[in-house]
Amino acid sequence: MRKIAVLGAGTMGSGIVQLCAEHGYDVLLFDIDIKACEKAVQKISMFLQRSTRPKKSEEEIKTILDNIGITSDYNDLAKVEYVIEAVTEKMEIKKEVLKKLEEVCMEEVVFATNTSGLNITEMSSVLKNPARLIGTHYFYPPPKNQLIEIIRGFHTSETTENIAKEFVNSLGKKAIFIKKEAPLFVFNRIVVPMINEAILVLEEGICEKEEIDDALMIAGGHPVGPLTLADLIGLDTLLHVMDTIFAETGDPKYRPASLLKQMVRAGLLGKKSGKGFYEYTQVERTVSQV
Repeated sequence: MRKIAVLGAGTMGSGIVQLCAEHGYDVLLFDIDIKACEKAVQKISMFLQRSTRPKKSEEEIKTILDNIGITSDYNDLAKVEYVIEAVTEKMEIKKEVLKKLEEVCMEEVVFATNTSGLNITEMSSVLKNPARLIGTHYFYPPPKNQLIEIIRGFHTSETTENIAKEFVNSLGKKAIFIKKEAPLFVFNRIVVPMINEAILVLEEGICEKEEIDDALMIAGGHPVGPLTLADLIGLDTLLHVMDTIFAETGDPKYRPASLLKQMVRAGLLGKKSGKGFYEYTQVERTVSQV
């Protein structure tokens, strides 16, 4: 298996493309906006040239970039051998994409959805063959972060799971296997409520935002504070995730902080909007990777 497709030219999609291309795969990046694909490839090129761990030669960079193709035509996916779907984290959008994939892809091709917490079984309900869908949750930034969560849906077959495991292993990543499908899986189930709690601490006026971040970075050994992490994730994305787990469980401990809702309504979405808990002309409170 050498020819794969990645759907979605956003931050996660482009990172997954870079990761796979670095490991020798022929990667076809799909997005309905071909200009988004072009920008993603430019971004990958920039990251490769700036990378110092390890420093890549011009020849190595050229080889990686030569492994990447782009398209906005679903029909170009007819011959790929493995698909990673990394479109917007919204159930209905992912369902529509999966239906289109099933129309053009070969029957034996596995569909691996990169989702941070959506239900795999529900997503697979639109497929004629739901056994081919599995969750593979990559973490930011995919080329550097060593963890991938693998999530089976109710219908996911052993064959699909084994193919996904082999693919993840080929990328040199550490996989953890979610034995029981649950909202937000493992990492986000733990971390997202922690971020929400940090927002509540700020909302209640207990201490300043910088001190909240410093507490987790200094005493907890976190590479980045929870409020900075919220800004990097995107406050709208964070709110969507909190709303999802609250709706799924009905547990009040997952109720989103009022301050988080207010900031999203005000358009303060974090780094991507230029302002969240912090203002961004550049990322200042990170430790190189999140």
